Amino acid sequence: MDRLAELNPAQREAVRTLSGPLLILAGAGSGKTRVITYRMAELIRHRTPADRILSVTFTNKAAREMQERARLLLGKSLPKRPLVCTFHALCVRILRQEITALGYPADFAICDRGDQESLARTALRDIRVSEKNLRPGDLLSRISRWKMGGIHPEDARDHVENDFDFLAAAAYRKYQTHLRASASVDFDDLLFLTQQLFEGHPAALARHQSRFEQVQIDEYQDTNAMQFTLIEALVRPHKNLCVVGDDDQSIYGWRGAEVKHILAFPQMFPGTKIIRLVDNYRCTDQILELANTLVRHNRDRHDKRLVAHKTSTNSVRFQEHADEQIEAEQVVREIAWIIKTKNVEPGDVAILFRTNEQPRVFETELRRNKIPYVILGSMSFFDRKEIKDLLSYLRVFVRPEDEISLLRIINVPARGIGAGTVEKLVARAVQQGSRVWRVIPEMIAAGELSPNTSQALSAFRDLVERYQAKCAANPRRLATIVEELIAEIDYEAEIDRQYKEPAQQEMRAAMLGELVQAVTQYAERNGDPSLVGFLEESALTGRDEEGDKDDQLTERGVKLMTLHSAKGLEFNRVYLVGMEEGLLPHKRSIGDTESAVEEERRLCYVGITRARDFLTLTRAECRVKWGKRRMSIPSRFLAEMQGQQPTLTGIEAESETDGDDGE
Repeated sequence: MDRLAELNPAQREAVRTLSGPLLILAGAGSGKTRVITYRMAELIRHRTPADRILSVTFTNKAAREMQERARLLLGKSLPKRPLVCTFHALCVRILRQEITALGYPADFAICDRGDQESLARTALRDIRVSEKNLRPGDLLSRISRWKMGGIHPEDARDHVENDFDFLAAAAYRKYQTHLRASASVDFDDLLFLTQQLFEGHPAALARHQSRFEQVQIDEYQDTNAMQFTLIEALVRPHKNLCVVGDDDQSIYGWRGAEVKHILAFPQMFPGTKIIRLVDNYRCTDQILELANTLVRHNRDRHDKRLVAHKTSTNSVRFQEHADEQIEAEQVVREIAWIIKTKNVEPGDVAILFRTNEQPRVFETELRRNKIPYVILGSMSFFDRKEIKDLLSYLRVFVRPEDEISLLRIINVPARGIGAGTVEKLVARAVQQGSRVWRVIPEMIAAGELSPNTSQALSAFRDLVERYQAKCAANPRRLATIVEELIAEIDYEAEIDRQYKEPAQQEMRAAMLGELVQAVTQYAERNGDPSLVGFLEESALTGRDEEGDKDDQLTERGVKLMTLHSAKGLEFNRVYLVGMEEGLLPHKRSIGDTESAVEEERRLCYVGITRARDFLTLTRAECRVKWGKRRMSIPSRFLAEMQGQQPTLTGIEAESETDGDDGE
């Protein structure tokens, strides 16, 4: 039996190329996940040990999908498995083994976003800068860019371009000092510290180079400079690197992704074999014709043209509406009609937009027409207060010296340990160069605290120590232990105290059950579960771009999302709305570099290729901005995708901000 019978000729060639640098240019809907999984199986059949194959993806969802496909191809009996994981999960594995060489403990904690913002506020206070002058979120964004550029805190001042950067550089040093003092790392540190390890410790690098004979990278067009540096170091001895991606879908430049990595791959790795996957099994020929014609206007791209395997005569429509209100009314009225007359499921329809302000009018109309809908990309499960509180408890059980987590929950739920007491504890710890956890018994013994406060602190320490012992002794009972914790601290009463609306109370309480379920699923997936392992998985999943997207996609309802959120998804019917200059392309890219407009064009291309069978592109002739009706200009992309010359006269650069842009 031909193992590769399901593959087309280009896919088959890619799967059978098993050595040296390989660039697989996989267009939208061309079956790239199938190829990378089959290639993994083919490597094993040609005697590459399974555990010496590394496949790196960008999301935990993609990693799980690849693992499951590999399991089906290879069978359950294979004694060892390839390592399939995200960049950050790979770096966690490396750092758990090697980070002591950098002066960190092996049981370092991974900060979540809330922890980072708390540290950023502390750093800003240290340098006496008001949050009005530099917001914690903006500081973290700047620090992230510096870290992903390989810039250390002590060198940041050499890279300042304005007063904002000057303040951020000073705060960066304080932020990193506090982070390190708490034996913690942030999400960017996982890559940043691994790069430091590889650069400064050749023996550690050699150990991990010898660990893998074959490396595959999925979604290679999304790699940033740091990720490229890490992978190049790993494959340096053998150059057995297969990357799969599509330069036409490189849309994350704003967060550091560099399309040049896929464009210049053959120059970076001489002897590269290039294979193009151009057979598209998702979209109709009319939809693909639009996509192909549009993206050809980009200069910086590998030459390729997708070939459709589905034909249709009426799959694409263009609509103009008087204003954004009528645009929303007409789109939703049509959706209501097709749901009623054509038995279309609401979940098969997606409305895609460029900025986060656009869906408001569509939401209003969907509600008015009683059509269920879901906005993808809403708050992550791991960003909810109740989940962050309970994860902080679990982190303290692992490492009581984790002061970020300890101070978050020392009086949550309230147990009589007030802010004044916390200030005393922190001051004593700073004075002694110690940790809050360690000075608590000292201050109790010295009689420096009131009897009630001492009793509350003693009870808190007892709680932590009891649950530490429980988790260590019964790792397979983690879910039950978490349930016991929720009951003992009476967290449901804390929810009732904070939220007065019954619906809010019910929803928040349900989240506690979801956490217990998450622990249960973790233990079922892992043969050797541990609290450290669960927290590590949670930290990585909590920052995963896919977040709760899977759960939201299964909900019944029309899907509303930004074009950035839509990448990787597909729907039977797509409405791509707001096709106007200033929206798509976004006004920040107009008049900027040509590469900025090219990325916007790629974003439009991504939106078009989300549609399987029907695509409607709409625009409003005028929009209300800041209380004034303003005429809009059709997006240049509308003309380009129809093979016409766009008319761009009259475009004005607007000074007003229009809110979030979906990035």
